[in-house]
Amino acid sequence: MSLTVQQQKLYKSGLVYALLSYGIWGVFPLYWKMLLHVPPQQILAHRIVWSLLFLMIVLAWRRDRVFLQYLTSPRILGILLLTSALIGGNWFVYIYAVNNNHIVDASLGYYINPIVNILLGVVFLKERLSRIQIIAVSFAFAGVAYLTFHYGKLPVISLVLAFSFGLYGLLRKKANLQSMPGLMVETLLLAPVALWYLWHMNSLGTASFGHESLLLDILLVTGGPVTALPLFWFGIAATRIPLSTLGFIQYLSPTIQLLIGIFVFSEPFSAAYLISFGLVWTGLGIYTYSIIRALRLRKAG
Repeated sequence: MSLTVQQQKLYKSGLVYALLSYGIWGVFPLYWKMLLHVPPQQILAHRIVWSLLFLMIVLAWRRDRVFLQYLTSPRILGILLLTSALIGGNWFVYIYAVNNNHIVDASLGYYINPIVNILLGVVFLKERLSRIQIIAVSFAFAGVAYLTFHYGKLPVISLVLAFSFGLYGLLRKKANLQSMPGLMVETLLLAPVALWYLWHMNSLGTASFGHESLLLDILLVTGGPVTALPLFWFGIAATRIPLSTLGFIQYLSPTIQLLIGIFVFSEPFSAAYLISFGLVWTGLGIYTYSIIRALRLRKAG
């Protein structure tokens, strides 16, 4: 069935928003590298505080008061307390990885993430894996296992990023909350700790904000909109284009990160990493094929 003109416009705008969100997430290493000499804890604290302020302004402008409903519901507040801890931890580990020359590891984490989502669906949502999905998961597991065996240690950064974001998505999916009001409450819950930490660092004379350059201050402040806008655009894209299309585009982000890590910051990409990534990419390819096949069967039925 052909799409109407309105549906075509929504689809095209959805593609643009998806490319914008994943594109920005992909070039994040370039942004955080400009704050290389600022401790990751301070970057995270500023990211939380300025994200909260930005979200408050946007929601006030949109006259969106949904977040007030979330704040008055003990059940929702409990879920958002968990998701705030998960997303805060994810942000910190990612900033740490970028500024300590582990962009390749961070990229691997976001390649593994779709496979982690499958496993979380099996464990927590009682979803059943098809034979082809089992093969896909096995390839991804083999990739992580090979890297672990070769270096004698787990790729902790990759796994923490993959599982923290996966669990975050799972809880947000089960809670079925709006993206921006939910993020507003999450940053609100994290803000007291972030503000106390920044005040404490300032009292010790080790704070970066307001004590170095105007450019640094601007970069720390813009961490708020840089964090919130891609999530907002992603939320729009998710309602306008098929999930399968969004699934393809999501690989744009770790691919850009990987290329930046190797070619811009000269991070090592050994044969072991190539084999590990190759196994994970194979698993993702099989998983993507399974999604396409399922969609075709559904249409045919």
